Amino acid sequence: MIGHGPAMREVYDMTRQVAPSSATVLLLGETGTGKELIAKAIHQLSPRSTGPFIRVNCGALSDSLLESELFGHVKGAFTNAYENRTGRFEAAHGGTIFLDEINSISYTLQVKLLRVLQEHEFERVGDTKTISVDCRIVAATNRDLNEMVERNQFREDLFYRLNVLPIYLPPLRDRAEDIPALVEHFAKRYAPDMKRTPLEPTPEAIECLQRYLWPGNVRELENYIERANVLAPTPQLTPELLPAHLRGQAPVRLGRAQRSSIDALCTELVNLGLSTVQEEGQAYEQVIGRVEKELLLQVLRSYQGTQTKAASRLGINRNTLHKKVEDYGLQGEVR
Repeated sequence: MIGHGPAMREVYDMTRQVAPSSATVLLLGETGTGKELIAKAIHQLSPRSTGPFIRVNCGALSDSLLESELFGHVKGAFTNAYENRTGRFEAAHGGTIFLDEINSISYTLQVKLLRVLQEHEFERVGDTKTISVDCRIVAATNRDLNEMVERNQFREDLFYRLNVLPIYLPPLRDRAEDIPALVEHFAKRYAPDMKRTPLEPTPEAIECLQRYLWPGNVRELENYIERANVLAPTPQLTPELLPAHLRGQAPVRLGRAQRSSIDALCTELVNLGLSTVQEEGQAYEQVIGRVEKELLLQVLRSYQGTQTKAASRLGINRNTLHKKVEDYGLQGEVR
């Protein structure tokens, strides 16, 4: 893990605290924040470090395949089950099993997972023999499980079993101070591919990178540094080597978290705000206007009211932003 800002130091401290126990850990964070790296660190720092570390991407398999993957199956349990198969829980005995995208598991399969968490036992698909297992469970999600519980998409009892030791991994946009170190790390990683010295970022390039919202987080940054490594004509990483939307020359791209915030605001305005509509037939324009106002306000506040940077982030002309600020009367609200 790269980064030594306050947010990441808190993650490191929590990782060291929870590692010695066998309690279940729930890693929370957006896609690309490094949840698997933390899961591996928990395993390596634990008394189980000599045992296996087994990773399962729960979102990559259908319900029936995931059940067989987790618990195994016996010969003849279903079509194409030509022999007995050991599941991932059995394979993780004495070590750690990392269940990535735990939010993707169906409601039915959640019941079987709950039993493993509570009783440390299960049956293979198509078998009646109970198998006991001793493994630590580390789960990860990029969704709000509390919200999924409220919508009856995730079992409340399973959530509480998983949420024993939660660790929140901050998005890259909340730890911009770590970006220079990450750029240096990835530049060194990809330099040998092109048989060149690692790229040195210019101050302007670092400024561009630190202004960006990073919907794809560290994984997205890594991709852009690899791209620059291929395209760079000199040993310098300049803004011209970065994608247009990063330089403010294309509309800003929002990630799931940002889109969810806007969607939630839209829902709230539709449900609660339409009573304030003054003239019949103007509901759409007023709702869109309030959403736009809120978005402008959030971006301006993130740059302490600096309109040039905010306009670059939003992908609009500074004069356009200035006019919108005046139209919405935001001058006194930015702080």
